[in-house]
Amino acid sequence: MTTAIAQPPAREELVPVAAPAAERKLPTKKELTADHPTWCPGCGDFSVLALYFKLIEKRRVLQEKVVSVSGIGCSSRFPYFVQAHGVHFIHGRALPFATGVSLTRPDLHVFVFSGDGDAFSIGGNHFTHTARKNVNLTLVVMDNEVYGLTKKQTSPTSPVGFKSKTDIWGAVDQPINPLKQAIAAGATFVARTTSTNPNHVLQMMEAAMDHEGFSFIECLSECVEFYPGAFDGANPRKGGAFNLVPAEHDVTDEVAAYRLAGEPFPGRFGIFYQVKRPTKNALEARINADYQAKTAGLESWQILARTFEKMK
Repeated sequence: MTTAIAQPPAREELVPVAAPAAERKLPTKKELTADHPTWCPGCGDFSVLALYFKLIEKRRVLQEKVVSVSGIGCSSRFPYFVQAHGVHFIHGRALPFATGVSLTRPDLHVFVFSGDGDAFSIGGNHFTHTARKNVNLTLVVMDNEVYGLTKKQTSPTSPVGFKSKTDIWGAVDQPINPLKQAIAAGATFVARTTSTNPNHVLQMMEAAMDHEGFSFIECLSECVEFYPGAFDGANPRKGGAFNLVPAEHDVTDEVAAYRLAGEPFPGRFGIFYQVKRPTKNALEARINADYQAKTAGLESWQILARTFEKMK
């Protein structure tokens, strides 16, 4: 038995192959820069912004594929300074907005930039639930342990004894531990860095960007105006010690990560915890696909009629 071999179509029937699109020119730092940053001279946030630009350049990300979301606070002015998609949202609500962006546009790299007040005070509830849902985005909190934008009030991370306009006698409330809170809430990537070590900041941002799920980075960022010297203990140039997470630390061990996060200041720097768990994005996509399959081939009015029938 012989097998018939399909003949190629005649020349006039051949479908022309489109010429490959010209390779897109990737944005430079100059093209990524929008408004001139308006932080106080010496603020640690400048370092984070510069490294964000470097991250986009290094990872060859097109401008329309990255989005920066923030709430309210000094650090939350971030989107103004980046020439790409960005949203300066309301106080403490950056994460739920960013969740919507991440779920509807899974092709985008979603970054959220917050301060310790925005993320852990009014936004504390959203921090907890975004972590437990494992939404695929990166949250960078520039923690300066003070409310800087409103001129020196005690923040959720201010240490006991810190004197401010709201605690002129010295803070008496126990500060939160952002790393412990993130681990306990269910974040799948938890790390700490400091704006005074730019190489390390970039390493953490790259690792967070590569992680599939909720990535949290606490970045110590000194407020030179209202809390100067807060993080000198973590700055070798000022007599401090920059202690990395031990090389033998198992980042998948939640208990070990939690214990490590409890070390006294300045603590450790690096990745404390990283595990793989289904993301909110993947779970929602599966639910949507399953329900769409049940109505495959139906017109919109037929789906609506079916719904009404169920209500009778």
